[in-house]
Parts: sequence; C-alpha cells; structure tokens
Amino acid sequence: MTGTAPCAPYTLGDLAEGTPCCVPQPHLEIRDLSIAYGGQPVLAGVGLDIPRGCITALIGPSGCGKTSFLSALNRLTDLIPGCTVRGIVRLDGGDVFDAQVDTLALRRRIGMIFQRPNPFPLSIRRNLDMPLREHGVRRRDEREDRIEAALRGVGLWDEVRERLDAPALGLSGGQQQRLCIARALVLQPEILLMDEPCSALDPLASAVVEELILRLAGRHTIVIVTHNLAQARRIANYAAFFWMTEQVGKLVEFGQSRTLFDAPKHSLTAAYVSGRSG
Repeated sequence: MTGTAPCAPYTLGDLAEGTPCCVPQPHLEIRDLSIAYGGQPVLAGVGLDIPRGCITALIGPSGCGKTSFLSALNRLTDLIPGCTVRGIVRLDGGDVFDAQVDTLALRRRIGMIFQRPNPFPLSIRRNLDMPLREHGVRRRDEREDRIEAALRGVGLWDEVRERLDAPALGLSGGQQQRLCIARALVLQPEILLMDEPCSALDPLASAVVEELILRLAGRHTIVIVTHNLAQARRIANYAAFFWMTEQVGKLVEFGQSRTLFDAPKHSLTAAYVSGRSG
C-alpha cells in the first residue's frame, strides 16, 4: 500500500464538531515542519494544530519521526549535533524558533517525559528542588510547597513523604516515572510532551501512569508518543498517524481519536489501526 501526506495542515476548525463554543483552541500550531540529521531528512512537511487541554497521541511505526517531532516542539532538537529544523511552531501565537526565544523559559512551559525513567542520581527531594533552583525559585518555603504539590499531583506524596532524602534510584520503575513527571510538573508547565512513558513499565505500573495522564489532561495539554494502540484509544482525544513515505516520515492523518480509529479517511491509517500493516 502507498500513501502521501496531505499538502495542507490540519486545523482544529476542520475537525470540530458541535457548536462553535465547543471548538477546541489550538495551543500549538505547527506548519510545514521538517527535520533532518546530518542533511538526511527524517520528517517532512508536517502541519497540524495541537488542541489546548487535550491529549493528542502520536502513533505510527518506529522510525517515522514521531520522537523527532516531539523534540522539536520545545527545541530539544537544538541539543542534537547536525540536526536542522525548518518550519513554524507557534505557542500561543509566538514563534518557538524565533532567535529571541529563551529556550530555558520555553522548556519550563513545555516539559518533556522520556521513554525510560531518568531520575537524577540524587535524593527524591533534590530531583525536584534542583530544577526549581535552576529556574530561579529562591524561597525555600515556596520550593517545599511546590515539591509537595507536585508529588501529590502524581500520587507519590504518601508513598515517599517519610523518605524524601532517600535516593530516587531506590524507587520502583513506576515510581521513578511518576517522579520524573513530578519533576516536570514542579515547574508548572502548560504542555507535557511524553515519549512512550509506559513502554519500560510493567502492566500495573503502566496502568497507574496512564490513569495519571488522564487526570493531568485539562490542566495541561499533553502530546504523547505511543506504540500501544489500545492505550491511544483509551486516553487520547486526538490522534496523529505518521508513516514513512519515500524514506521520510510524514503525517498521514490527524483527527479526533474515535474517528481516526473507527472511521479513518486514509487507507494507510485503516491498515495500521487494524493491524494489517506496521
């Protein structure tokens, strides 16, 4: 089967159902986004709107540019030697790639959760205290309040309150991933980017993190890469399907999750969500 990505970007206005007051507002607007490593294109011409307060799942086979797309949204791609990014990403109307943008402030607004839990080899407390200090939160009482709030937000407070000065690496895998989410939340981001946050966890820990993601939606805009199609069906409001076309990752289809899974418009999408390809 073959397919080509659409020429025009998907916008929420194209996808909205119901009355105008129910139309979601775009939090991120992506236009003609292309990424290359060492001059080799890995993603080309991606355009879509990420709706505010919703969960958007990025699905598709490995190697089609989903993680690269995610990393470009808060300019983590800047840290990769030989990586070039072209196109536009607007956050509340402002161009993320503008030379005047403070990338530290940008990453405070757009946090990232990685595939494998990566707590610092420090105490549980210092894992959350360090980013607060780095972002200029000087008052100790404010830091302590925000640490407790973040740990409560991920359901860890009661589990670790008596051992905040114990090594974070002594936590279970699921607890470590929730700690990493708390480390992002302590900076009070607007958007959370999640790169397969459950893939390294056992089923029970995955269920806990998945429930947490659902609780965070609404207060935060969430963009999640997942290869677990059942998970995407369960949690996502919107879904974007990526595919390799001529050895370059492209966006094939974007829409409300229920529609994309149950009534996909593109034959490639239908084959992938039904398990016939990918």
